[in-house]
Amino acid sequence: MVSCDREFDFDFIVIGSGFGGSVSAHRLAEKGYSVAVMEMGRRWAPGNFPRSNWSLNRWFWRPELALRGFFNMRFFRHVTILYGCAVGGGSITYASTLLRPPDKVWDMGSWAGLSCWKSEMPKHYDTASRMLGVTRNNILGPADHLLKKAAEAVGMGHTFYQTSVGIFEDPEGGPGGRTVPDPFFGGEGPDRTTCNGCGGCMMGCRNGAKNTLDQNYLYFAEKNGAQIFPETKVVDVKPLKGAADGGEGYEVRTVNSLAWMRKRSKLFTCRSVVFAASSLGTTELLFRLKDKGSLTAISDQLGKHIRTNSESLIGVRVAGSREDLSKGVAIGSGIYIDENTHVEAVRYPDGSDAMSFLSTILTGGRPGFGRISLWARNLSVSLIRHPLKTLRILQPFGWARECVILLCMQALDSHIDMCWVRPWFWPFRKFLVSRGTKVPTFIPKANEFAQIFARIAGGTAMSMLPEILFDVPGTAHCLGGCVIGDSPANGVVDSQHRVFGYKNMYVCDGSVISANLGVNPSLTITALAERAMTFIPRAA
Repeated sequence: MVSCDREFDFDFIVIGSGFGGSVSAHRLAEKGYSVAVMEMGRRWAPGNFPRSNWSLNRWFWRPELALRGFFNMRFFRHVTILYGCAVGGGSITYASTLLRPPDKVWDMGSWAGLSCWKSEMPKHYDTASRMLGVTRNNILGPADHLLKKAAEAVGMGHTFYQTSVGIFEDPEGGPGGRTVPDPFFGGEGPDRTTCNGCGGCMMGCRNGAKNTLDQNYLYFAEKNGAQIFPETKVVDVKPLKGAADGGEGYEVRTVNSLAWMRKRSKLFTCRSVVFAASSLGTTELLFRLKDKGSLTAISDQLGKHIRTNSESLIGVRVAGSREDLSKGVAIGSGIYIDENTHVEAVRYPDGSDAMSFLSTILTGGRPGFGRISLWARNLSVSLIRHPLKTLRILQPFGWARECVILLCMQALDSHIDMCWVRPWFWPFRKFLVSRGTKVPTFIPKANEFAQIFARIAGGTAMSMLPEILFDVPGTAHCLGGCVIGDSPANGVVDSQHRVFGYKNMYVCDGSVISANLGVNPSLTITALAERAMTFIPRAA
């Protein structure tokens, strides 16, 4: 129960404005609470997104290097994590794919049996789908048609589907670019523009068709009085004096996330705190706070059971393609090549070729030095036999127009852990480092499918270079770290997202997910946050 019997700056402070944070902000403001949202990233609008990812200073988020965009990559020994940082969180840079996982995920992991998930979650998925404007994608580009042909070639054509996306597509099938009054919330929301199929979802939608969180949840949160503080990094959260468990409220200290020298530290007080800074962000922040003595009662399960959807990124490049493979929505279609292995066709917009530096010719083999040797051999042979063709597929320009990225995800459960340690090579401070059994970077069935896809498309199958050289997979779907459990011995939060050991403290983001979903997780994060907010009563 939340009480408002003491003077605070805010009833709730929400840390992060992604899928979990935006839901929390909207529902809490709707219930009559005063809400602040602390967001480290910048506020963006369709007119100021970069035109391509060659604009590194406006695409990448590394403010310490004067890169003030909305996309970031963190490199760990076991995984490379891709994520967004902006008002609206990952919704600004994600592919807008909103899928429901199979029911079996609720029987796996530490949340199994803690609630009637299978009967409870459908209504929350329905609410999340309505708020995010989920619809079946009807803008199929050349890459989607190629995926369907390849699926038919391997006898899995019946599994082909058009993705469920949070994109405003013209219901009449027009070419896009038509601006109309709010079509989602009875005219109460902002005007929207129909999708033109430019493929630029992951570069920030310059067209205004993508249903980013600033167009729905955050829009209504602000309309109900919530205050969003962009470019604001939370550096401390601790209970107010008098109650070590937070029963008397919390003080939250922030700094300017873009400043190098004058950080302009600010202190806020609140009755309740919601951590929603993403799986990686929340886990890292709680580690810092536990280590510095601000939140010492956080469960020792913090950082455990980090999941990545067991992903592998492969692809096909069709040098000199007559068709523009970048056209469509970022992820327009998908297939299943077996019951556990899911493949989606992914694209960047024409001209956004910077990611080409991470791709190379497809290489199989066992991870380690043997795979590196095989790659070097294959590359050398290819250069000798087909020098012009090989150089053509490795050079960056035209990559987005000629390339189909194949995102392979598996619903097989595997996980790593994150630890807060002082590494031997830098003893001056502690870092977040990964531990555990490595997630596989080589999925044979996916590579076989890529080769068949390449033959049908008349192109060349590609692998991700970091997966070959360093045996490190990439993922945009980092989950876990503060998983739901029945006690502090098995999780960081309970089934109502309340942090063990503290009062009026919640976690509402991908860090609570306790099983490998096997699909893009944004809709599940949103639905879980919707469910969590139902347990908080209206303001008195």
